[in-house]
Amino acid sequence: MTNPLPAPWRSLLFVPADNAKVLEKAHLRGADAVILDLEDAVPVAGKPQARAQVAGWIDTLAATGTPVLVRVNSGWLDLIDDLDAIIRPGLSAIVLPQVKDVVQPTALDGIVSALEEKRGLPVGRIGLVALVESPAALSQLQPLAALPRMIGLALGSEDFSLTLRTEPAPPALTLPCQMIAHAAAARGLMAIGLPDSLANFRDLDRYGSAAAQARGMGMTGALCIHPTQIAIVNQAFAPSKAEQDWAQRILEAWAQAEAAGSGVAALDGQMIDRPVVERARAIRSRYSN
Repeated sequence: MTNPLPAPWRSLLFVPADNAKVLEKAHLRGADAVILDLEDAVPVAGKPQARAQVAGWIDTLAATGTPVLVRVNSGWLDLIDDLDAIIRPGLSAIVLPQVKDVVQPTALDGIVSALEEKRGLPVGRIGLVALVESPAALSQLQPLAALPRMIGLALGSEDFSLTLRTEPAPPALTLPCQMIAHAAAARGLMAIGLPDSLANFRDLDRYGSAAAQARGMGMTGALCIHPTQIAIVNQAFAPSKAEQDWAQRILEAWAQAEAAGSGVAALDGQMIDRPVVERARAIRSRYSN
């Protein structure tokens, strides 16, 4: 099975799969990836039409070099119809909503594998992002992260808070963000989400603060529902100039130590060993991609 893990996407922009005007410009908004939404953004009556057109939009957006994901519906019959419509070469990953355990993601994996094989695609190439929208999923994060097709765990802030009967704000969402970050890091997956409402696209200072908090927790990116959020997320999850400079100096000091046959080095009074070097390499990888 092909390993589907991509480089981490900082910003993932939701776009209604039935809105041609918005879809035409989706790849120009600056997001690292675009999510075509067949779920909440499309009314029930409009789902068949959106499903009939989504393949063309996958191909169009993928041709621009934009990673394309599709958020499918969680109801079994709709899910099967969605998968039949979207499994094609330009699809990078599927976003599965309302994930509570491994049952539906495991079944999805089997269906997608069969469709990939039938359509001549590498089996396992299309990734999966599990959308955690209920406290019930928190105890299942480790087994979810271990599924072979999984590339990321994401927090659905609004639905998660609804389940808790509270507003989507840091008091309710900090812990699930931390748990998602830990489970994802253990498997090298993306951890996507903010400890605040995603619907906030006017108070951008608050949104930026939430993005900074998320990065500090170990999250790797965030879902965006409006183009104004993209630049804020990209900046929040990118290494700062100070971090880039620090990483470069660490790697230079380490290279000098290795050339001298030493397994440790020092810089500005700080001992440099392997974990420090790996952190510097990770920072360099993030700003060089």
